Amino acid sequence: MFWAEKGEVRVRVGEQLREFWRQATGSVRGAGGIAGGVQAEAERRTLAMPAILTPVQFPGQHLPKPTPVNLRRFAETPVVRRAINVIKDRVAAMDWQVRVRRGVRPGEVAFAERKLRALRRMLEDPNAVDSFRTLIEQVIEDALTGGYGAVEMEPTGDPDRPAMFWAVDGASIRINARWDGDPESPRYAQALPGQLESSAVELRDDQLMYVRMNPRSFTPFGLGPLEVAFETVNQFLSAHRFAGKLASNSVAQYALWLNEATPAQHDRLIRWWQDEIEGTGRIPLISTEQKPEVLRFAQGTDADMRLAWQEFLIRMVANAFGLPPLMLGLEADVNQSTAAEMTDEAFRGAISPLAMLLAGHITRDLFGKCVGWREFEFVFNELNARDEETELAVQVQLLQAGVLTVNEVRAMRGLGPLGQGGAVQLAGEGQGLRD
Repeated sequence: MFWAEKGEVRVRVGEQLREFWRQATGSVRGAGGIAGGVQAEAERRTLAMPAILTPVQFPGQHLPKPTPVNLRRFAETPVVRRAINVIKDRVAAMDWQVRVRRGVRPGEVAFAERKLRALRRMLEDPNAVDSFRTLIEQVIEDALTGGYGAVEMEPTGDPDRPAMFWAVDGASIRINARWDGDPESPRYAQALPGQLESSAVELRDDQLMYVRMNPRSFTPFGLGPLEVAFETVNQFLSAHRFAGKLASNSVAQYALWLNEATPAQHDRLIRWWQDEIEGTGRIPLISTEQKPEVLRFAQGTDADMRLAWQEFLIRMVANAFGLPPLMLGLEADVNQSTAAEMTDEAFRGAISPLAMLLAGHITRDLFGKCVGWREFEFVFNELNARDEETELAVQVQLLQAGVLTVNEVRAMRGLGPLGQGGAVQLAGEGQGLRD
């Protein structure tokens, strides 16, 4: 919120924008004093919702993401919302854990248990207003919409809560195309729509986690699934509106032709029809020398609604998000066996890759760059355990064959290791089964 004092001198628009930005950043920093018992060493530099002015792009060092404004609106339509929720809700609801990274022995890490508890607390309470799920849902939403999920990270200096982080509107993030890999030089910047580059908030590589969907070599930006389906969604909305008007009878498919009628008779018939017949359900009686003829322009059937065309467009939207059409409500030619295969395809083709991408960013950017604890990693426990019965059977067979230990299976399920005696006893039971 901005306050203005009485009797202030009028200034130019550019100076007013800079003053608004200074007050906004100052209010944000002042509000982040103490959150959850952590001192104000972790101050947020970006704004939560910067899209308050008309977007204007200025050429310079930091490149803005060239995203259509309608992407946000398209993300609120039923078909696209269903596609986003299928992926977002599944990833956000997954169980997760923080563990020692593969290749690192737990005995070689100093204060490993204390650091693991600190990292988990940091993830469960990322800031004063968000939980892990609410924050990760915002990141996934932006990543699927425009390919730009962003999280600001700031260290706290508290060993029990080493960092705080906030979700950032990825559309407001500009990327430094000339960044040379120097960790001290700014790689990103957040600029309000219409703001000059000199007033943007610069962020180093260890201060911002930028999740790119479909990274490519010729552009620093990612490519979101909704960007791929932009034209398809636009065509679907147009066809859907036409079908809705046709179904509601707002598009007349016939006309009444009166031969040799004078203009006065024509106007009189229109008024009579509107006043006495239309909407009343009465039987109209017309007495004329020549019988009126009904001219029908179309049959007004389902074929006129282009339902097959709409179904094809829904399939294209599903392809853009990597989902089978079954997930978006198209249940034709689906039986019990094919439904299971399609559900498995959705998990492995759309949900699992995004979950692994997020886990890699949290491990590399948050744990490694921001906190500096590179010996730990973040993993989702349910990436390979969609079918509980099948997964349980596989794990039992691997235990009996001696491929996995009990503690390894417990780690896959997000459980802590057993004591040495318990592990040896269960391993002995598995050995007996093998014999």
